[in-house]
Amino acid sequence: MKPKIYIDGKDGTTGLQIYDRLAARSDIDLLLIDEDKRKDPAERKKLMAAADIVFLCLPDAAAVEAVALAEGTNARIIDASTAHRTAPGWVYGFPELREGQREAIAKAKYVANPGCHATGFIAIAAPLVQAGVLPADADLCCFSLTGYSGGGKKMIAQYEAPEKAETLYSPGLYGLGQNHKHLPEMQKICGLTKPPVFTPIVDDYYKGMATTVPLHMDQLTGVSALHEVWQVLADHYAGEKLVRVAPEGAGDLGGKLYGNAKAGDNGLTLVAAGNDETFTITALFDNLGKGASGAAVQNMNLMLGLEETAGLL
Repeated sequence: MKPKIYIDGKDGTTGLQIYDRLAARSDIDLLLIDEDKRKDPAERKKLMAAADIVFLCLPDAAAVEAVALAEGTNARIIDASTAHRTAPGWVYGFPELREGQREAIAKAKYVANPGCHATGFIAIAAPLVQAGVLPADADLCCFSLTGYSGGGKKMIAQYEAPEKAETLYSPGLYGLGQNHKHLPEMQKICGLTKPPVFTPIVDDYYKGMATTVPLHMDQLTGVSALHEVWQVLADHYAGEKLVRVAPEGAGDLGGKLYGNAKAGDNGLTLVAAGNDETFTITALFDNLGKGASGAAVQNMNLMLGLEETAGLL
């Protein structure tokens, strides 16, 4: 019998992207709610009870309510909201995080899908902390460029309006109060004692991310050359199919990295660039792919015992 999947909040940006990735698959059954009942708690609970996996593609408060609604059912939950990413009892849905993480996801009842900006930062910082190269109390900063689709339907409408504001043609810095909703997971999942100074930036293109962490070599321990830092990352992600480290020198080719380089892709590529004193590490990925819906499908595959990259490569 095929596993049954229900997407609670299918009409949002993330939900639609998950649906698009699953609709053509023959190894699962998608449970669809009647349009006029999509906010009906009784109908939603009925579908949750029938499902093996429920995706929550909802605002934070609604996601918390949905988890309560699913109580008493056998449904396993993948929450794409911010609500449970640092919550006890939830497994963080980044399989490449550390040894044993994908096994924990595979067995979990509750999986918290990572935030898009957080995915890029964690992909860079977590392996360096785990290797003892980056001290847990390091003073870090991060700037992260994203396409406007990450802001959901309202922001998409603003950027695609026939007569949009002149400011929307240029990059927009936000989260300036250092209270961005991804910061708690960025700190906790990496094992840092304090969050990075974080600058997210939205720009006038649909999708794709470039999340960058700049570093001085004297912030690190046990390494003295960029090659050694690159090697730590290469070793951590060796054999991974959805996260890879670009060859050394890749960041020097043409001298530019573009935020939409991985648009439409479900993977993530790390690029180290600079010299042995100062350098950057950039995560290139799609905010709707490895930064959201692609990651959610990857987690679903693991939870169902399917090929991890099914529907993603």
